Amino acid sequence: MRTGVIGASGYAGAEVLRLCAGHPDLDVVVATGESNAGKRVAQHVPALARAYPSMTFESVDAVATSDLDVVFLALPHGQSQRHVPGLVARGIQVVDLAADFRLKAAEDYVTWYGDAHQAPALLARSVYGLVERHREELAGATLIAAPGCYPTASALALGPFLDRGLVERRGIIVNALSGASGAGRAPSDRLHFSRLAGNAEAYGLLTHRHTPEIEQELDAELLFTPHLVPVSRGMLVSAYAPIAARSMSSENALEVLREAYVNDPCVVVVDEPPTLKDPLGSNLCLVSARVDARTGWLVALSSLDNLVKGAAGQAVQAWNVATGRNETMGLPMTGVTP
Repeated sequence: MRTGVIGASGYAGAEVLRLCAGHPDLDVVVATGESNAGKRVAQHVPALARAYPSMTFESVDAVATSDLDVVFLALPHGQSQRHVPGLVARGIQVVDLAADFRLKAAEDYVTWYGDAHQAPALLARSVYGLVERHREELAGATLIAAPGCYPTASALALGPFLDRGLVERRGIIVNALSGASGAGRAPSDRLHFSRLAGNAEAYGLLTHRHTPEIEQELDAELLFTPHLVPVSRGMLVSAYAPIAARSMSSENALEVLREAYVNDPCVVVVDEPPTLKDPLGSNLCLVSARVDARTGWLVALSSLDNLVKGAAGQAVQAWNVATGRNETMGLPMTGVTP
């Protein structure tokens, strides 16, 4: 399939290039990067030198003149809205890694992102690309909104319990740790080495933009607090929910997860709490759970690589399912250790 990657010079976009290089059916013919137009991919991302020795980043205008079957967009929020309507009108399949088409209510973009949506008519058409929860809807989808890393880790940890009515839909708390690559490639004071190294920082308190996405996916009300930690990749979520049935035990909770994900190759249920490093480099999400009988609370945990299952791998997995391919095609299914 002739593939375009818009925003290929960023961390998530470069990860899309890496995964496409190992995918038998995704042939990248154009990769854009506005600030790096004319620069060789191999020079900008030496890790991709063998896969793309001569390809150069182009202006996004090159997409308009390219014969393409599918386009992956890895742009900052708000920018995909400028390109997706035209791509859809041309009959090109779209997989957007940004938040531009994840929320179904246009007014939520005003509330949480501060701007009116530029293509609200397409919100109803987009399919949320979390395969484990939207597999049937994704079949044949032509506009896929790949979920964010925080919503993915949160939904996969908590979803099975909420789906079965085992926990309350209010009073949920989600604490998450994320590697610095989740903030993107653009430099900022918060990502400066002297501030980041040896540090940990909560941010987006009460107003983080992924909050409505998690609530929409889980149909629940929650308090979400993300934390930036000094690692390049990785995400670890610890979520807490009051249980509705006090008879539930930790073993019951683990069995709920095992049953929920028995047919999902990219989710691994582990008995011991997952660590941030366990799934690095893979498209896996590791999940576990405990029940505290003393307080009546569920503790649900998950970890993933924020650039793979939390971004590029998620997008490729959803595309695989949408096009009737094996969902793990071209995806790394083992982590890197140590």
